Amino acid sequence: MALSFCGSNKCISNESISNKCVNAYSVDEGVLNNGCFVDALNLVPHVFLLFITFPILFIGWGSQSSKVQIHHNTWLHFPGHNLRWILTFSLLFVHVCEFAEGIVSNQNMDHLHLYMPAFMGFIAATTSVVYYHNIETSNFPKLLLVLFIYWVLAFITKSIKLWKYAEYNVGPQYLRFCITALLVILYALLMAVEMNVIRVRKYVFFTNPPKVKPPEDLQDLGVRFLQPFVNLLSKATYWWMNPLIIGAHKRPIELKKIGKLPIAMRALTNYLRLKDAYEDQRTAEDPCRPPSIWRSMYRAFGRPILLSSTFRYLADLLGFAGPLCILGIVKHLKVNNDTNTTDKGDVYFGVHFMSSSMLLQNTSVLAVLLFLALVLQRTFLQASYYVTIETGINLRGALLAMIYNKILRLSTSNMSMGEMTLGQINNLVAIETNQLMWFLFLCPNLWAMPVQIVMGVILLYYFLGFSALVGASVIVLLAPIQYLVATKLADTQKSTLEYSTDRLKKTTEILKGIKLLKLYAWENIFCDSVEETRGKELTSLKTFALYTSISIFMNTAIPIAAVLVTFVMHHLIDKTDPSPSEAFAALALFHILVTPLFLLSTVVRFAVKALVSVQKLGEFLQSDEIGDDSWRNGDMSVSLEAGKKHPGATKVINRKQPMRYQMDNYEQPTRRQMRPTETEDVAVKVANGFFTWGSNLSTLSDINIRIPTGQLTMIVGQVGCGKSSLLLAMLGEMQTIEGSVYWSKLPDFEMVREGNISWSETEETDEDIRSKNRHSVAYAAQKSWLLNATVEENITFGSPFSKQRYKAVIDACSLQPDIDLLPFGDQTEIGERGINLSGGQRQRICVARALYQNTNIVFLDDPFSALDIHLSDHLMQEGILKFLEDDKRTVVLVTHKLQYLIHADWIIAMKDGSVLREGTLKDIQTHDIELYDHWKTLMNKQDQDLEKDIQQDSQTTLERKTLRRAFYSREAKSQIDDEDEEEEEEEEDDDNLSTTTNRRSKIPWKVCWCYLSSGGYFMVFLMVFSKLLKHSVIVAIDYWLALWTSSKTSGTSPTDSISSSRTTLTSETLVDEDSYYLPVFIILCAAGITLCLITSLSVEFLGLSAATSLHHNLLNKIIHAPIRFFDITPLGQILNRFSADTNIIDQHIPPTLESLTRSTLLCLSAIGVISSITPAFLVALVPLAVAFYFIQKYFRVASKDLQDLDDSTQLPLLCHFSETAEGLTTIRAFRHEARFKQRMLELTDTNNTAYLFLSAANRWLEVRTDYLGAVIVLTAAGASIWSLRYGLPSGGLVGLGLTYALTVTNYLNWVVRNLADLEVQMSAVKKVKSFLSTESENYEGSMDTSQVPENWPQDGEIKIQDLCARYDPMLKPVLKHVNAYIKPGQKVGICGRTGSGKSSLSLAFFNMVDIFEGKIVIDGIDICKLPLQTLRSRLSIILQDPVLFSGSIRFNLDPERTCSDDRLWEALEIAQLKNMVKALPGGIDAVVTEGGENFSVGQRQLFCLARAFVRKSSIFIMDEATASIDMATENILQKVVMTAFADRTVVTIAHRVHTILTADLVIVMKRGNILEYDRPETLLEQADGMFASFVKADM
Repeated sequence: MALSFCGSNKCISNESISNKCVNAYSVDEGVLNNGCFVDALNLVPHVFLLFITFPILFIGWGSQSSKVQIHHNTWLHFPGHNLRWILTFSLLFVHVCEFAEGIVSNQNMDHLHLYMPAFMGFIAATTSVVYYHNIETSNFPKLLLVLFIYWVLAFITKSIKLWKYAEYNVGPQYLRFCITALLVILYALLMAVEMNVIRVRKYVFFTNPPKVKPPEDLQDLGVRFLQPFVNLLSKATYWWMNPLIIGAHKRPIELKKIGKLPIAMRALTNYLRLKDAYEDQRTAEDPCRPPSIWRSMYRAFGRPILLSSTFRYLADLLGFAGPLCILGIVKHLKVNNDTNTTDKGDVYFGVHFMSSSMLLQNTSVLAVLLFLALVLQRTFLQASYYVTIETGINLRGALLAMIYNKILRLSTSNMSMGEMTLGQINNLVAIETNQLMWFLFLCPNLWAMPVQIVMGVILLYYFLGFSALVGASVIVLLAPIQYLVATKLADTQKSTLEYSTDRLKKTTEILKGIKLLKLYAWENIFCDSVEETRGKELTSLKTFALYTSISIFMNTAIPIAAVLVTFVMHHLIDKTDPSPSEAFAALALFHILVTPLFLLSTVVRFAVKALVSVQKLGEFLQSDEIGDDSWRNGDMSVSLEAGKKHPGATKVINRKQPMRYQMDNYEQPTRRQMRPTETEDVAVKVANGFFTWGSNLSTLSDINIRIPTGQLTMIVGQVGCGKSSLLLAMLGEMQTIEGSVYWSKLPDFEMVREGNISWSETEETDEDIRSKNRHSVAYAAQKSWLLNATVEENITFGSPFSKQRYKAVIDACSLQPDIDLLPFGDQTEIGERGINLSGGQRQRICVARALYQNTNIVFLDDPFSALDIHLSDHLMQEGILKFLEDDKRTVVLVTHKLQYLIHADWIIAMKDGSVLREGTLKDIQTHDIELYDHWKTLMNKQDQDLEKDIQQDSQTTLERKTLRRAFYSREAKSQIDDEDEEEEEEEEDDDNLSTTTNRRSKIPWKVCWCYLSSGGYFMVFLMVFSKLLKHSVIVAIDYWLALWTSSKTSGTSPTDSISSSRTTLTSETLVDEDSYYLPVFIILCAAGITLCLITSLSVEFLGLSAATSLHHNLLNKIIHAPIRFFDITPLGQILNRFSADTNIIDQHIPPTLESLTRSTLLCLSAIGVISSITPAFLVALVPLAVAFYFIQKYFRVASKDLQDLDDSTQLPLLCHFSETAEGLTTIRAFRHEARFKQRMLELTDTNNTAYLFLSAANRWLEVRTDYLGAVIVLTAAGASIWSLRYGLPSGGLVGLGLTYALTVTNYLNWVVRNLADLEVQMSAVKKVKSFLSTESENYEGSMDTSQVPENWPQDGEIKIQDLCARYDPMLKPVLKHVNAYIKPGQKVGICGRTGSGKSSLSLAFFNMVDIFEGKIVIDGIDICKLPLQTLRSRLSIILQDPVLFSGSIRFNLDPERTCSDDRLWEALEIAQLKNMVKALPGGIDAVVTEGGENFSVGQRQLFCLARAFVRKSSIFIMDEATASIDMATENILQKVVMTAFADRTVVTIAHRVHTILTADLVIVMKRGNILEYDRPETLLEQADGMFASFVKADM
């Protein structure tokens, strides 16, 4: 019949009204008593709103698009914003209920008015919120009046309706009454919100509305993290992330794109919050009690954690809606089908009313409710995650800032006495703070999970009675076992870590000494030692894999076991079987219960770790601090205006004047006159000082010294007499026992002059003057300390850049030649992660930093120690005497070079921690003749050395050479560790942008296959097969359960009454049926559990075998690579393959792979099950699959970028911490703490931004996949209800389908997350793979080892015939047509300028370079034909850089263990080391530390000599071996070579020509050719010859 608003005329029979026919439109009993009219009245406000707002919206939107897009469109500035959104959402929900109620109660009649107003109300409410949002972002509050009027009208019309109901005694037992009452309340509340906006913003009815400005963050366009500022819907769904994530597909996300953090999330804000909470606990009564970190964390960050927990509880409670709705749907499907709707509630004014419980028996309604519950549950869950993560990140920022501030105040003695090592500090930063952050992420679980478990068990009991408790107890009892496994996992991980650090140490040593290993043919010995450690590591990894697989197995098998126990018990106890509705509701509940139990063990483990971390942090924060100017001992000898030459206060005149030196001369006289002559100017004065490094034994005692202003003071004395300590004591780094240090203030006129200069810096200076009572001191420490920054930043060190001053400093320190060698000049990164500079270069940069700073006082601690003589002279003359003296800066110089004493204005001589003498050189000459003479003899000795030493700039040239070799033909690109970019470039050379975007979203299948195949084909097959089998069995179990439970219900006709849902059967049929249902069920479950074990083991061990083979191949490839490979590839890059990448392959890929395959197969099997039960579902699947494809595609790319950003911003942060801890004294001397703090805050914020965006992106994904999952549940439910109308799947199968649909929601996002993770982790495999393709050296040779005589080379006769060699087929030859003949036993010297090919010739003897023409014949055998091992093991060489390995002295001399002790002692005696080694503990088995650090460079070189001698070879090559040794040692070496090697052929590559004057033959090379070739005497006679000119230069 036709639809009409009020329905057709009907005759109604009811007790209250006598039988009569009523016209639906009649208003006999008063207008308002016609229910239909009241409903029509309710339509009016909705229609009114739609009519008014639509035009405004369209006009508004049109104009809005033309506005410039700024952040203000996310600006929420109307009060009650969140409340309004929540109310509107509730309103929408109530409208949906009203609509459903209307439709259900209107089943057989056509009363449009029952649901039409509800539908219009729904649309109006939606419109209202859209409209509001647009008004808010365009900030046009006057238009809000429309909404106000709407709420008032709606409130009035609904109230009329409610009043009418009350009049007719329609009470709360009817659903429609409740709904109307709710609507009235909601409209009233919304009206109140709207009134509040008027009250606060005064936009109407008031004359002067207030001006509103957006918050600071939004005015700053750099802030891109908008989560706190967007509206509620966007907050819940992360809608604001869309542009970022979708944009990532076109071009990668860079740091610029993610911008800055909002102020509330910055590390500084949070640090202040935490610090206040921490300091507040320090009470007056008990000042010593350390404040509790837990309490301060709670005070600073407790509120968001409570909020998050609230969200979490809501989500967990909503989670139980799933099983309950399944119960209802399966139960009522049957009933609805069979009983026709006769009982329809009561009728009042012509309309049916239904009771409140009726609605919940309608399956369609239940399906919609389930959908809404899922959506809400997921939204709350993600909100809870997000809030905890944001809080965790805030906490980490605050903790880092706290630790950093503490580091800057740590007492130096703490660091040097080893109470606080660098390692501990790095651990605090890298590990402990992260542990706490993770604990915060997980802590809501601690109190949410028990509630969830208890609720779950109660519901199970309600479904299945006592047997459910047995099943639940299985789960609960196995939880402790899981905890045990988890702790075991943590332990094995620790031991694995120890082995892998050990392995890394060995690998590093090998790579650093690779040249030596190759020349001595020792690669395999060292390779084996690494493999041995790797073996231990793998054993521990095996245990790790075992425990991991047990934990995975328990996670998958427990639900099966629980279900098995429950249903078997139910069968035995109740003698009946559960109905399908209960069975599947219980099944869904078990799925819900497993997650918290599995997570609980993890959470508890993290909580334990967090306790430990907090304890460590507390200890650290309580450790000793440097006294706040403790050295002043309360004696305020320094006036507060203590002057400080401000950084950047270069004297104004200098800046304009190109020549600085004349400048200063012109200024000097004026300055001198102004100085009052009577008072003696003292810059620093120490009176009666006793200082200690903290052990109460005074290191320095009875110190009384003064440092004259503007003069050069030198501190001299033997090693270890306390020179450096004296400087540090003056800087206040030592603990004062008694006495005091006075720092003078600048004369007033200088203060004025400086005041005029630096206006820009005034703010900083005021602050400085308040807080610091001494000047900033430019300090160059003895152990050079560099920042990870460019050379220029290291020198300017935060001062303004002045080109001319910078140039002068660089010249004074003769850094220019070194800078020219660097790939990017002075913009090259140096420091830990940058280029490795040599000691001398580092030292000169530190001195340059001290010179460049414009401070009044300069402390230089032994700046000459690592420099050779020329450089020290140059530095002394140009830098100290000219540059600093001209500036009239007070200089304190610690030195061993006594020849410089003549330049000193004041000398302090020290001995054993006290001052021996103080005065000018003249004073000392007159008063302490003994000391003066002692100095004189020392000086003469140094002068003799000088004469010898003025050959070519020994050390420096050597350093520059190593640098040059390092960059020889190495492009600037690959030199800094940017391998990833390189790889990208290699691949994307010829691609244009479109293919690039394509490439970025592709999954690297090739690499995955490479990984799997290296695990072995059998394992791959086993894994795939067992996985598929396992999932089929799990589906079979559930399917069997469905058949079993349905078989009962379909056996008898379903009873009409809903109450007796359990069907009782006669006992005979029961026995028959179950005779096979139960055993099959048990067998299937057992099979499932076994398969779970097999699959989890197979995945882990597949991963293990892959890791084993990948590492083995990588090590062998790299160790056997040609030497050229190591010249091109930075060491850091190779080490990364062995550390980070190997670690990922070992420990991270297997669990990710497991999780990925499991969640994918779960989703696929679920979709398969649903489609087979209700094929209609397949239609809906297509759009869902498309949506899913796009979500994962966009997310994977963005996630990879954000993960890279997170990694790349973490490294600088950790480095900044460690370099601060290393350079503490320097930073404090310079007074640069504030600048470093600022830098730390910036780095922390950058890293936190990246991490926040990464976690927001994860939430973005999860919200979307969860909503998709909810839609899948809705379609599955809808499809099954709908198909019931036609053909009937049994109730059990519907339950099965729905249970499976519910699991999909849990696993969809894991599929994508694991995919993204795996993709990132596969890049490690890719990098390793790229190294596996390197060519190895040709080890075979064309001769067999057996053909080579045992004692070859016997005589040591060398013929070089027309030799051409190059380092790489791509490069120019380094040796061109070289011919030479060396007789047996001859001593040959080879010399030439740097780069002339001398060293390349020595490498050619070992076949280390590519010999592409000509040959070298040794004792009649062409060396190119020999196997490399044989050739290299028969020759010996000493390299210019001494290389020692950690181990024993014996191991260093003879790693092959072939020689007797006598032979070793003989070698040591020849190398003049015997006595020294005898004195060591353990003698020849004494320990050598890493790199031989426990011996001096000279000693190391002598060990290398001994090593060469142990190998009794008749050919002996010395490659500039004497470059790094002092004169005395060099003379020893020369003697040894002449005597011990008298009968051997010795080829010396000379660095200092005078070493080869005694040789039998001299070869002079130039550009790879031989220029002169003769006896030295003959060559010297040619006056214009090259050799003669060398010797001249040398004399």
